[in-house]
Amino acid sequence: MPSTNSGRDTASSTSRAGCSTSTPPSAGALDEVLILFPDPWHKKRHHKRRLVQPPFLELLASRMREGAILSLATDWAPYAEWMLEALAAVPRFTNLAADGRFVPRPAWRIQTRFERRGERLGHEVFDLALRRGA
Repeated sequence: MPSTNSGRDTASSTSRAGCSTSTPPSAGALDEVLILFPDPWHKKRHHKRRLVQPPFLELLASRMREGAILSLATDWAPYAEWMLEALAAVPRFTNLAADGRFVPRPAWRIQTRFERRGERLGHEVFDLALRRGA
């Protein structure tokens, strides 16, 4: 049966961001990170599986250059509050919202199917924008 990967070694393939999928990017390599509508893991016993947690955010901050932007969006209000708390625990990120909470939906961000679904269900969408400091 013919291979469908066209001879590419998937362990060393490169993502759109130019990062190897087999190793994390080096320190200061990322100019911008988008985390749009990650799984909120609604049940309390599953919260440990949420992507946005202080240890992950610390690792992310170490891979972002100073001044890089982290953008997040969710349509689950409790997860939005969770994100704010997790980000507050990582001093290298500064919230860009005037009130330190949420920013308006950026014009550059296309509407995802998860966002459309959330709006159909009556969920408000929460956007966060943070700058990686020194």
